[in-house]
Amino acid sequence: MPKQYINPPGLSISPAFTRVLTVTAPSKLIYIAGQVPTDKEARPLHVGDIRSQFIAILDALTVQLSAAGATWDDVVFRRTYTVDVPAFVQRCIRDELFPFPWSRERPSPSTLIGVTALANPAFLVELEIAAVIAD
Repeated sequence: MPKQYINPPGLSISPAFTRVLTVTAPSKLIYIAGQVPTDKEARPLHVGDIRSQFIAILDALTVQLSAAGATWDDVVFRRTYTVDVPAFVQRCIRDELFPFPWSRERPSPSTLIGVTALANPAFLVELEIAAVIAD
């Protein structure tokens, strides 16, 4: 399915996201609800460790994408909520060794939102995504 990644001239370019992504052709839209770092019984994982929580979230989202017939290459938008923006940026974005499941060459558009709290005080980060696959 054709995707066009656009960083318009005159705007800054980020290695973490693309400003605009367009999709053409018949397609199936996939929306995945905000994922928090929990086990199968909804108990918080990795309390106090934002990086480990984020990795657990990425693992859970990978399972959900697969269940819908998609991969991280099909993700067209990411929205991250965190109670600690500086820690998230330092430990989850700027760490060159971090195993991003999405492409560093063509990352999807994204938004990072600092919040005062998430659904459980043990949660430091939450991620929701949208994907598009051929219909």
